[in-house]
Amino acid sequence: MKIGYGRISTQDQSHDLQTDALKEAGCQKIYLDTISGTVTKRKELEKAKEQLREGDTLVVWRLDRLGRSLRDLIDWVNWFDEQGISFISLQENIDTTTPTGKLTFHLFGAIAEFERNLIKERTQAGLAAARARGKKGGRKAALDSQQQKALKQLYEAKKHTTKELCEMFGVSKPTLYSYVRDSVPL
Repeated sequence: MKIGYGRISTQDQSHDLQTDALKEAGCQKIYLDTISGTVTKRKELEKAKEQLREGDTLVVWRLDRLGRSLRDLIDWVNWFDEQGISFISLQENIDTTTPTGKLTFHLFGAIAEFERNLIKERTQAGLAAARARGKKGGRKAALDSQQQKALKQLYEAKKHTTKELCEMFGVSKPTLYSYVRDSVPL
């Protein structure tokens, strides 16, 4: 069975164009959302997903109706593959029921993986370069060494509650405990 999915972002827009194209493509059921593509939980898309069975095909008017990012689309296509479901995007002429359509999506997947690896490499190289220049990564400490020492002394004196100490030094409980545990020696 062909199941259609359409999405518009605002009430000012109309589903008509997508609905007509999905009907023309032979969709027996059509699910329509009016919600931003950046929202991952979409009520009608979830309903369509629940309806899909092995051998079915999900049809969309354009790729961006299904997902806003390449990562989203790759995740969907992987799920389709696992479930034995085909996918068609009408405007981009992608049809995973054909070898060419499958190749296109696998190329998208390879490009996405390549991009993730490049970002990881660049990040690691940047961190290594910063360390070589004597830079230390991570967040700036909330308290300097004198403040940490004072905090530890007050904590060990047990004259103030943890809440009071957090308020005095402007830190959260986890931060307080990490300073008490890891702070400079008295």
